[in-house]
Amino acid sequence: MRLHRNLCFTVIDSLMAIFNEGAYADKVVALALKKDKRWGSKDRKFVAETIYEIVRWKRLNTPVRRIKGKFDELSKIRKFKESIPDWMDEIGVEELGEKKWSQEIAAQNKQAEVILRVNTLKTTKEKLRAILIDDNIETEFLKDYPDALILKERANVFLTQAFKDGLFEVQDASSQLVAYYLDVEPGMRVVDTCAGAGGKTLHLASLMKNKGQLIAMDIYESKLKQLKTRAKRNGVHNVEFRVIDSTKVIKKLHEKADRVLIDAPCSGLGVLKRNPDSKWKLKPEFVENIKKTQAEVLENYSKIVKPGGKLVYATCSVLPSENQEQIKHFLNSVHGFT
Repeated sequence: MRLHRNLCFTVIDSLMAIFNEGAYADKVVALALKKDKRWGSKDRKFVAETIYEIVRWKRLNTPVRRIKGKFDELSKIRKFKESIPDWMDEIGVEELGEKKWSQEIAAQNKQAEVILRVNTLKTTKEKLRAILIDDNIETEFLKDYPDALILKERANVFLTQAFKDGLFEVQDASSQLVAYYLDVEPGMRVVDTCAGAGGKTLHLASLMKNKGQLIAMDIYESKLKQLKTRAKRNGVHNVEFRVIDSTKVIKKLHEKADRVLIDAPCSGLGVLKRNPDSKWKLKPEFVENIKKTQAEVLENYSKIVKPGGKLVYATCSVLPSENQEQIKHFLNSVHGFT
């Protein structure tokens, strides 16, 4: 393809916004793709992929490329090879060991695939697959993920009528497993305590077949507003929205829920594939502080579970200190849970 000036300038402006103004890469890319209505799919692909790749490999985009021999030498060192800050490499090795961390960070540097979660309130995997083929979007089933379709080639699925009709959401495969751990049934009272924009809430609603009570909570009202819009599109009507603006909101629910999900705030070290810019924005002190938040959230929100109920704690981090260690600490300090 011929490289037009406006494509290059868009990429440069976007990188300036990400690195100099602290803007989030996904928001910047979304804006960049709206810049010129004349762009075709190849142009848009070039813009999105170039921005993400430069952000992802920032540490290798240095002048060392020009120094003969130096590049080969540096590219054997993991923090350069995988393009991550020193502190992140240190914490990864400390918590996971050399071998596991090397595998993990290499996987995190691959391009994220586009994975859909079929909205089973409205359709089936088979039907959705056929509908998308009519839009020239080919998908495949994903083994061991009951509601997932994976795109063979990247495409802007949000423009399809199937998306507008609420037949699917875009949701990573690992994220699609979380709702299943809650083992919900229609008619239960289920609370999603850190619902955010609600990918997992919507999945829970479909597993509950829209029956029972699903309470979506978050400290940010703006996120719950997004969830309301998504719920409407998905045909979900068993969700109540509650902003956590005081401790009363939690106290009212003490020992009232059959199932509770704590999708805790975290470092995001398991989703760098999706958010490569957070490699450069994340600070070690944030990781330390978020662990304290996780412990508090676990202790406070676990009180919502009624005797005989179930609590699921999830993060999108790969660090044991944010996962297994938090659970160990919780079980040692809070009684009544196994």
